[in-house]
Amino acid sequence: MPGTEPQTRLFLPLFARIGFFRARLGRLILLLNLAGLLILVVGALVLNEFRQGLIDNRKESLMAQAETMGEIIAEVATAGDPEPYLEPQYAVLVLGRFVPAEQRARLFDAKGHLITDSYSVSEQVDVRNLPPIETSGPDPERRKARNRKQELAHEALEAEVRQALSGEAVASVRYNEKGEKVVSVSVPLKRVKAILGVLTIEAGDVDKIVAAQRWAMLPFILVALGVSLFSSLLLHWLVSRPIHRLSDAADAVRMQKARTFSLPDLESRHDEVGSLARSLQSMTEALQKRMDDIDRFAADVSHEIKNPLTSIRSALETLSLVKDDAAKARLMAVIQQDVRRADRLITDISNASRLDAELARDVPKPVDVGALLEDIVSLYQHMPDGAAVSLDRQLTPAASKVMGREGPLGQVFRNVIDNARSFSPAGGTVRVCVAYSDADPKRPLQIVIEDDGPGIPAENLETIFQRFYTSRPKGTDFGRNSGLGLSISRQIIEAQGGLIWAENRLNSDGSVAGARFTITLPNVYQ
Repeated sequence: MPGTEPQTRLFLPLFARIGFFRARLGRLILLLNLAGLLILVVGALVLNEFRQGLIDNRKESLMAQAETMGEIIAEVATAGDPEPYLEPQYAVLVLGRFVPAEQRARLFDAKGHLITDSYSVSEQVDVRNLPPIETSGPDPERRKARNRKQELAHEALEAEVRQALSGEAVASVRYNEKGEKVVSVSVPLKRVKAILGVLTIEAGDVDKIVAAQRWAMLPFILVALGVSLFSSLLLHWLVSRPIHRLSDAADAVRMQKARTFSLPDLESRHDEVGSLARSLQSMTEALQKRMDDIDRFAADVSHEIKNPLTSIRSALETLSLVKDDAAKARLMAVIQQDVRRADRLITDISNASRLDAELARDVPKPVDVGALLEDIVSLYQHMPDGAAVSLDRQLTPAASKVMGREGPLGQVFRNVIDNARSFSPAGGTVRVCVAYSDADPKRPLQIVIEDDGPGIPAENLETIFQRFYTSRPKGTDFGRNSGLGLSISRQIIEAQGGLIWAENRLNSDGSVAGARFTITLPNVYQ
């Protein structure tokens, strides 16, 4: 059908967007609910077909019975030649003898007038419950409704008789004077071609058939109820109970003010609850790591700030005791260096403290790493002091894009380049290369920064990324470096989903030619 395919294309992505096909519990809930509904629908369809079949069979049996009795009446209760007519007294005998007690037969003449009723010629006693005593007289509205019901019943019967007088046998389901649903058939009484009257037979057991149908629905209802009850208990066991356990565990942490807590053993489940448990476990581990890092950072900050403050205090205490101007000048120089060092520490500590908030607040977007490095390198090329910086860009702008934050990435590149320039000798070169690498398919974008310095001791290749670690070459101004630059760089790169590490460059004879820092990042198409 035209239009079906576009609707399907819109329908399936909707389920994909809400994660339906990945939601194991979602599929289970839907299937269990559909199972109960399907049982009721199938039961209703089956029993409705069964009910209609019973009524049709009842019509057929009454029609066969009415045709047989009509032939008998036409044979034994008619007279006259050449114009035949009915003899009511003989017809009454046939009705009284052949009509069962649970059925009602009525005989009408050729004009539709009632000749006889099987209820009046049989020995059956019509037993009815008396209506309640009306102390205030009959209710006019109720009497009017009863009369209207009887009028409708007579009109339905007269319409059926008129149709039968036209020469056509009629079978229908209608209401009688009591308001009961009955199966009724009316057949014309014929003698040769003349229609002498109409025989109507009705059976009032339709309500019994309907009641039987309702009772037959009971097993389907009970099965559907059982499925719903089972699904509710199953969902409680699989969803509600584990979530309550996770909630209780979280409340226990809040009440005990603990850093960690033991989650219920739910991580092995391969559904949404297991995913939630694994996410909560990862979250608590990350929070614990974050708090441990904060504790260590606070201890390191206290230790690093205490060193210049202790030196300043010692120099100030000594300054009042020194009389030599040259010694006083040296002490003042020490104080100034320590002040610069403390200022540098406070600045870097402030930047490190704001880093987490900035990374969480900034929204990642495509960043052209090649263009960003070109801008940064161009700034260093105009600096007269220190090593020169060159850039080798081997990628097109589209291939060098990453999904990240431009400001923090620029801070990383500046930190690493500054570190390389500080170790490079005068006249040396810091080389920056942006290329594509197959070594790590998840992080194909590779930035390599090399210097011509003394290299890094093998035991310190990982230590240099620790907070406040610094090992500067001789002649470097004291207090210019806080030891936080590379630590901040690693934190930013890992937050971007990348890696950073250091290694030494070697000459052909195995000697160290300088240091190499490698940064790998996932590109925007990963």
